[in-house]
Amino acid sequence: MRHSPVIPDRGSVPLAGGTAPGRVPLVAVAHGSRDPRAAATVAALLDRVRLERPDVPVRVAYLDHCAPALGQALTGLDEAVVLPLLLTEAYHSRVDLPAALNEVRARHPRLRVHYGTTLGPHPLLRTALERRLAGAGVPAGDPDTAVVLVSAGSSDARANAVVSGMARRWRRSGWWSVSAAYASAADPSPAEAVSALLRSGAPRVAVAPYLLAPGYFADKVRQATLEAGAEVVADVLGPAPELVGVLLERYEAAQRRPVPIAG
Repeated sequence: MRHSPVIPDRGSVPLAGGTAPGRVPLVAVAHGSRDPRAAATVAALLDRVRLERPDVPVRVAYLDHCAPALGQALTGLDEAVVLPLLLTEAYHSRVDLPAALNEVRARHPRLRVHYGTTLGPHPLLRTALERRLAGAGVPAGDPDTAVVLVSAGSSDARANAVVSGMARRWRRSGWWSVSAAYASAADPSPAEAVSALLRSGAPRVAVAPYLLAPGYFADKVRQATLEAGAEVVADVLGPAPELVGVLLERYEAAQRRPVPIAG
C-alpha cells in the first residue's frame, strides 16, 4: 500500500540533528509581502515541491515583511541549498540575498551554503504563462491575440532586458504579437503597452503577468490593463507545476555548480 508523503512544517523549527540524512535541505527565499495571499501562494508552491520530492527537506524564508527571515530558516542546519524564489536576476538576488547570506555565514562559519540561480529565465516559465492564459480562455499561439508580458520591473536594466528578450522569443509561437511591459521602474507600463497594441490594430489583447504571487502589483496590473482595453488578464504564475519543475532543477544544479555569493 502506498502512503501519502508527510508534508513537513513550513516554519523555521530546526531539523533534529541538523541536516537530514540523504538530501541537502532546500531553503526557498521569497521577497515577502504585506498581502497574505503572497505567502499563501509561496506555501502552496512549496507544498507541491514536498509532494514531488518528499525526500528533500524544504523550508521557506523571506527577505522582507514576513517571517521567518533567512537566518531563522537556516537555524540548526550545517548545509543547505538556498534558492531565490525570484523570476529575474536583479537587486534582490544580486545584493540583498547574498548580503543576508554573508551575515548568516559570519555568525555560523561552518554552515555550507549552495546558492542557486533565480527561477527565471527558463523555458518552462513560458509554458506556465501559456497555462495561465489557457485557463483564461486564450489558446497558446492564437494568431488573433496580442500578448502583453508584464513583469514587476526593475531599476536594473539587465533584468528588464531579460523580460523583453522573453517577449521577442515568445512572439515566434504564432501570436499576433508579444510585447514586454513593466509594473514599475521601467517603460512601457502595462496600460501603455495595451493601448499601443490596440492602436496598431491588434484584434484583441491578453495580459500575461510574469508575477509569482497575487498582491499589489498583480491587482494594479489587472485594473490598469482592463481599463486600457485588454480583453483578458491571466492569473499570476502561482504554484504552477512548471514552477515546481524549475525549482527542483535549480536545487539539483546548485549542488553541482553553486553560484558565487557576492554582495
